Amino acid sequence: MTKVAIVQARMGSTRLPGKVLADIVGRPMLWHVVNRVKQSKLVDRVVVATSNKAGDDPIADFCNREGHACFRGSEDNVLDRYYQAARHFDAETVVRITADCPLVDGQVIDEVVECFNKGEFDYTTNTLERTYPDGLDTEAFSFASLERSWGEAKLKSEREHVTPYMRNHPELFRLGNVRFTEDRSSLRWTVDEPKDLEFVRAVYGHLGLCAFGMTEVFKLLREHSQLSEMNKGIERNEGYLKSLREDEALQSTSAR
Repeated sequence: MTKVAIVQARMGSTRLPGKVLADIVGRPMLWHVVNRVKQSKLVDRVVVATSNKAGDDPIADFCNREGHACFRGSEDNVLDRYYQAARHFDAETVVRITADCPLVDGQVIDEVVECFNKGEFDYTTNTLERTYPDGLDTEAFSFASLERSWGEAKLKSEREHVTPYMRNHPELFRLGNVRFTEDRSSLRWTVDEPKDLEFVRAVYGHLGLCAFGMTEVFKLLREHSQLSEMNKGIERNEGYLKSLREDEALQSTSAR
């Protein structure tokens, strides 16, 4: 089965505009994400999915320069963007990664994909029960599940984001979760705020461009515990929570 990792990327972050191309030790963040996803042994192809808005032209230009596959689609209906990208590249299994996770680990991706490969689930992730650091989030699901979500999802939050419809309907989709050996979910390795970018730059400053993974970052944080304090206390998944609040506001208005 063709497994395509689709990296979701856009320039228009509210809290940190242009973050996906922000410099980290001489390379854009997206460069690090794509190359780290390519370290996965179970992913066949990596595609960057951005919007067709002019503001995201720099992402398409980056992909052209670096020779990365790029798909452009709806800015706000990200579910449609993913569906069209997966369809375009003949994906039978889709692996979802976001471009603001420059410490994503190929081995963690493979653990999630391996769980999916067993055939017991339509959707697998390491986020239904959060035990991994925020920033190692990985999801794997069948194209059939994506197509069903694309055809049935109605809520704004289920179209601005790719997988809530699957996660919200366990009666329709078989959901699987991969747990880490201990709960490290309090660690924040994603980039939403300037403090997050400072943290990631500090990690790369210590570990360089070598193919380090989660284990090396854990070791670094044990030796330099102050690094984890750099971006502590930031709300997780603020974008999705904002979409949920907008859903509630629309439903409240409709009920009047």
